[in-house]
Amino acid sequence: MAVAQQKAKEYTYTWEGKDKSGKLVKGEMRSIGEANLSAYLRRQGITVAKIKRARSSAKAITQKDITLFTRQLATMLKAGVPLLQAFDIVGKGHHNPSVSRLLFSIKTDIETGSSLQQAFKKHPLYFDDLYCNLIGAGESAGILDSLLERLATYQEKILAIKSKIKSALFYPVSIIVVAFIITAVIMIFVIPAFKELFSSFGADLPAPTLFIMAISDFFVSYWWAIFGGIGGGFYTFFYFLKRSRPMQHLMDRVLLKLPIFGELVKKATIARWSRTLSTMFAAGVPLVEAFNSVAGAAGNAVYFDATKSIQREVSTGNSLTVAMQNTEVFPSMVIQMVSIGEEAGSLDAMLSKVADFYEAEVDDAVEALSSLMEPIIMVVLGTLIGGMVVAMYLPIFKMGQVV
Repeated sequence: MAVAQQKAKEYTYTWEGKDKSGKLVKGEMRSIGEANLSAYLRRQGITVAKIKRARSSAKAITQKDITLFTRQLATMLKAGVPLLQAFDIVGKGHHNPSVSRLLFSIKTDIETGSSLQQAFKKHPLYFDDLYCNLIGAGESAGILDSLLERLATYQEKILAIKSKIKSALFYPVSIIVVAFIITAVIMIFVIPAFKELFSSFGADLPAPTLFIMAISDFFVSYWWAIFGGIGGGFYTFFYFLKRSRPMQHLMDRVLLKLPIFGELVKKATIARWSRTLSTMFAAGVPLVEAFNSVAGAAGNAVYFDATKSIQREVSTGNSLTVAMQNTEVFPSMVIQMVSIGEEAGSLDAMLSKVADFYEAEVDDAVEALSSLMEPIIMVVLGTLIGGMVVAMYLPIFKMGQVV
């Protein structure tokens, strides 16, 4: 408990001073106070000239920030820049202060004797097991620059897939939200005005008009319950979706069976699964061990369970091809490619080709989905808004015919 409280009171400080050779040095570090930081720097042989608490203008660290950092670090190591200097350059040049503090913290850990893998493992929120395992493999094999480059490429491709999925879902979701807001405004403000007008006619109204007016009365009387129910429903749904394993499994299974989006999600999941396993295997991570990272990177509970099943079968001596067949969630083309890769001893290359194929399939599916959704959305909106307009003008049309 005391440790947690101490961490909560840490602040970020910038400092300047001179090292043992008289060279001017400066940096940024987290500490519980200026005195504590000054004592630490003196133990490092630095004569402190100035310590200042840094302003908090930080933004959240995104996966895009981590991907950019990985690419920059890989490029610098390839160019022969020393590791600590590379961290210093990237940290000082980053536009997000949170990323700079994260990198300086990792740099400090490395300076005090931690390996790069151990330093990254202290920040599991930003660096998952896959990331840390690849870094460890690169350190032990002396090919850190190559592994970082492979890791950066992997992250860029995974981000591209996620971006395509989000762009495919954003358009229909945004249209549905806008349509609901417009419908609510019409029901609450516009139709009551028509109702007052029609009450002076003293004639029977058509059934469609009465139906729309009844819905409007419900909206006017219970708008707070409708909006509260929808907001509460979404909150409850996502709350349990994050915390309930059975619900995650159910929703992921339903998502894969949707008529339009299901195939897109399946292709994206297989692309991510293949790319992750290819990257891990090419880095020299043992196949059984690699499945721990692959399961988490799949992003779908159905494929998570399938990966764990494959891991158990492979660890007992079954081939990867047979284990994948037994899960019944992989297309035959994927299984055939894996079989060829196993026989030829080029499993990483075959999995990479599978990932390339399904990433291209995702691109095509997103384009087809966008083209398909536009006319569907136009028909739905036209029917919804047009139906309300026609229903409210029917009494006026009938009066014109009588006159």
